[in-house]
Amino acid sequence: MSATLVKGQNGPLTVTDVVVSVQVAAPAEVSALLVTEAGKVRSDTDFVFFNQPTGPGVRLQPIEPGRPAALAVSLHRVPADIAQIRAVITLDDANSRFGRIAAPSAVVSDTAGNRLYEYRIEGLSTESVVIALELYRRQGGWKVRAVGQGYAGGFAALVTDHGVTVDDPPRPTATHMPAPSPNAPTYPAQPAPSYPPPIADPVYPTRPPQYPPAAAHPASPGNHPQGSYPPAPSPGSVGPGHGHRPSPGPPATPPPGEVSLSKNRPVSLAKGQRVTLRKDGGVALTYIRMGLGWDPVKKGRLFGGRTIEIDLDAWVAMFAEAHLVDVAYYGQLTSKDGSIRHQGDNLTGEGEGDDEVILVDLTRIPAHITTLLFVVTSYQGQTFEQVTNAFCRLVDSTTDVELARYSLTGGAAFTAIAMAKVFRVGGEWKLQALGEGFQAKHPGEAVPQLGRFITVR
Repeated sequence: MSATLVKGQNGPLTVTDVVVSVQVAAPAEVSALLVTEAGKVRSDTDFVFFNQPTGPGVRLQPIEPGRPAALAVSLHRVPADIAQIRAVITLDDANSRFGRIAAPSAVVSDTAGNRLYEYRIEGLSTESVVIALELYRRQGGWKVRAVGQGYAGGFAALVTDHGVTVDDPPRPTATHMPAPSPNAPTYPAQPAPSYPPPIADPVYPTRPPQYPPAAAHPASPGNHPQGSYPPAPSPGSVGPGHGHRPSPGPPATPPPGEVSLSKNRPVSLAKGQRVTLRKDGGVALTYIRMGLGWDPVKKGRLFGGRTIEIDLDAWVAMFAEAHLVDVAYYGQLTSKDGSIRHQGDNLTGEGEGDDEVILVDLTRIPAHITTLLFVVTSYQGQTFEQVTNAFCRLVDSTTDVELARYSLTGGAAFTAIAMAKVFRVGGEWKLQALGEGFQAKHPGEAVPQLGRFITVR
């Protein structure tokens, strides 16, 4: 008769050969990390997974079709400097989460199939990877412990934490996010003649363990929760010009580096360059589409067919001079005034063309809004060193013609990029390519740092 373990509980192993199997209500895989007392592998050979199915004393053992393989462990063959064998469950769909399925369970049996221990892994939510249990040495023998430690940062983050070499290692794991604040700010339906005061300390809602579907935007494919938008930057962090609108009237001479749009070919922008949002013939643009794209990190040499996915989020912040007024992002797909519409969240960067699209109706931007800042953040903390082919492009939505494109080359060690901004100069809108990196994983971390991009032109 088997013993049932709860999280943190342990029990002795009286046999030298055991099998660790799992039951999961979604496609998943099992792997093992053989670690020393320091919690690290000695080399990559101490990682047993689908592309390296055997290791010292441990091998993957197929079970019936449709179920994850089991780990067959010969404890007497495990090297003396290996202190623990950690059994890991990874959901095949990196966009899925354990909180959306029935709790998985792990079973330790002898080679005859007699169950020794069972552990139902409760309490998981946003994780797609979990260390189910571990076999560990104690006073010359072996024991089993129920672990249940989830990793929201994903499979690559877990193995990198344990010392496994990955070609492009992601940063360590993301942690559980706190529940959103119930005190979301409210805004008037129509803008005042002059811009409103700064937003009064709302709390940015990070993604909760479980979230409702985006009922207000049924056509959107996004998987992030709806919610209130981030706090305004603190006064004094936004530089000069606080509280003043620009004087009306046309600009003087065009600034250095400004180029013209052409319907015959898209303009390839360099960092810092600007274009005036006029078509050939001087007609002002009215409806524009900002497309942002990237490609997932290349496969690490240990992962074979598994692609390490990166969840980037494109969003736009609306400023009245130095004051944050509104944000269109995965938690609020449409700005309060309806002038900006985010078309939904892409969690991986897979696919050709634009990964995320933001529609802007320039005719509906309230008069007090002076700058639209387009930002991309890396939700799980991977840096842009691990992103290829990042770009933003401006499209005339009335003709579907691409007008300008800015490609980010040579990604840096940042988790956020201010890609571009659209801003008023007199009675005209201009676009400027930025490509400036900083450290932030979501809008709540980014917003207090945006002031320097608003005031420099």
